Amino acid sequence: MFRSLLTVAVLLAMTGCAGAGASDTDGQTSGTGPITFATGRDTTAYLQPLLDRWNQAHPAEKVSLLELPEAADEQRAQMAANLQSKSDRYDVLGLDVTMTAEFADNDWIIPLERGAFPLDRFLPPVVETAIYRDKLWAVPYTSNAGLLYYRTDLVAKPPVSWAELRRQAVGIRKKHTIGGYAGQFLAYEGLTVNFSEAVQAAGGRILDPEGTQVTLEAGPATTALDYLVQGLREGWIPQESLSFKEEESRLAFQQGRLAFMRNWPHAYGPATAPGSAIRGKFAVTRLPGPSVLGGNNLAISAYSRHQQTAQAFIHYFTSLDNQRRVLTDGSFPPVWTELYDDPGLIERFPYLPVLKESILAAERRPASANYNQLSLVIASNVAKALAPPYTESAADVAASLKAELSEVLKTQ
Repeated sequence: MFRSLLTVAVLLAMTGCAGAGASDTDGQTSGTGPITFATGRDTTAYLQPLLDRWNQAHPAEKVSLLELPEAADEQRAQMAANLQSKSDRYDVLGLDVTMTAEFADNDWIIPLERGAFPLDRFLPPVVETAIYRDKLWAVPYTSNAGLLYYRTDLVAKPPVSWAELRRQAVGIRKKHTIGGYAGQFLAYEGLTVNFSEAVQAAGGRILDPEGTQVTLEAGPATTALDYLVQGLREGWIPQESLSFKEEESRLAFQQGRLAFMRNWPHAYGPATAPGSAIRGKFAVTRLPGPSVLGGNNLAISAYSRHQQTAQAFIHYFTSLDNQRRVLTDGSFPPVWTELYDDPGLIERFPYLPVLKESILAAERRPASANYNQLSLVIASNVAKALAPPYTESAADVAASLKAELSEVLKTQ
């Protein structure tokens, strides 16, 4: 009888309790061995050296990098498909901050012990993105806030309002025949973010922080839509920007085709590299309104067979030394507060004080398990308003958007 019970116990440990993962209590993980780190495509080649250091020190627990598509929407789709099948292919998941609630609600990731990580030394808003229903579900790895990039050889003083940005962009376009301003206007999560920031600048908000109520009012919504449509009509927002994601807008600015660009901090490094058309001719400032808080968190798959190794790897990967490399080698915003006040880093990355201010003032996206569907509704409605020949009024689009979001929330 004892031998039979022991056999069952071993089998349960090996299979992760029949698909429930190798964790049966909050923060308690088990299982060591090789792991796979699934995350968005590395566009800077900074990840591999960090993985190599881990692998050299842990030959029996090596980590393999599995690169997912660049866009957060596509990353989510691939990870969700894997986890829905209860596959143990992924161990550590690089989650966009919008995914925490959904993945936790579906039991795809395991809760972690807060005391196992130095969260008190991280930027407070960043930590909040990893918490859902009072539990820690991931560890912040990078943060993000939108910045306004501008050409210092064309702009004497950066704008502090969207109206001022428009005025400067119109003048620069007429004088220099280049695009005035662009963000990320393709119909995906990037458009949701850009529209949310425009609404916030107009004094509104689309949803409450929990994602349970639609708080979009007609005034801020129509102001935001009218601003973007006006830019496209007048030409200071180029028509080609309707197909822009982060990389397309970065390239347009870096090639000298834009006077202003809304983008994340990762665009700063490439713009300073040899061969950049704007090297030494640009700077960054805060957006005219609050940014949307972005970033990436590291979670452990509930179906991983090596959750203990996964947690140790996350601890290593989010350490202070590696966070410094995330910034210096990858140009991604770290999560450790003290790095933003480091004189040596500020000398190398002059935008750090501005970025810290932007992150601390940024608006967190709703902590909703249904965020992906809500985002799709926002992006699709806004895309209709931005598409030529602009036959739909901003007021009608805003009303339709509010109604559709309310319907989605009713089905939760």
